[in-house]
Amino acid sequence: MQDKSIDVNYVADLARLELTEDECERFSEQLNKVIDFIKQLEKLETDSIEPMAHASPVYDVMRDDVSRPGFGTDTALLNAPMTSNNQFKVTRVVES
Repeated sequence: MQDKSIDVNYVADLARLELTEDECERFSEQLNKVIDFIKQLEKLETDSIEPMAHASPVYDVMRDDVSRPGFGTDTALLNAPMTSNNQFKVTRVVES
């Protein structure tokens, strides 16, 4: 692995951030500490460890799909600021 320092100004520019010189220096030090920690992790023997997507088991919690009565058109449109032909009317967002 090549030892490269992160160009904080370049990353800040990509993120559209304006950083002071003090912030750039501070963030550079912090990022270098993170990279040093990752280098320590790379030294660990992990061949016998099975890859996983999450640190703890994740189970889907599903409820029964039960049909139930809806609100009805009048109730659904009751608080709508604009309606037309029993439908929600919204401001046009696509330019022609």
